[in-house]
Amino acid sequence: MPQIILQKEAKDFIKSLSDKVRKKVAYTILKIQNGERNNEIFKKLNDNIWEIRVTYEGLRYRLFSFWDTEEGTLIVSTHGIIKKTQKTPKKEIKKAENLRQEYFRQKKE
Repeated sequence: MPQIILQKEAKDFIKSLSDKVRKKVAYTILKIQNGERNNEIFKKLNDNIWEIRVTYEGLRYRLFSFWDTEEGTLIVSTHGIIKKTQKTPKKEIKKAENLRQEYFRQKKE
């Protein structure tokens, strides 16, 4: 079973949400940690980046994430957004990729 780690920006994003949305995010994370895999809650965006997907009262919340399988199975969540368009913004995917590269660079040091 994977463990999900929240980086600072992801934690800050979740803290900014209402209690009810935070609870739904926590529930979704727990489902993923317990092995649930479906595109409704955890979707692959490209070779490296995934999104944890939460919908609450018509709003779509997204946590951008990547896998680190070097030491067990970790899902590292980089940051989050409230999605306002059908397509996931490319700049958010790029930001997640940059944070992923930084994570692995720091890990090597």
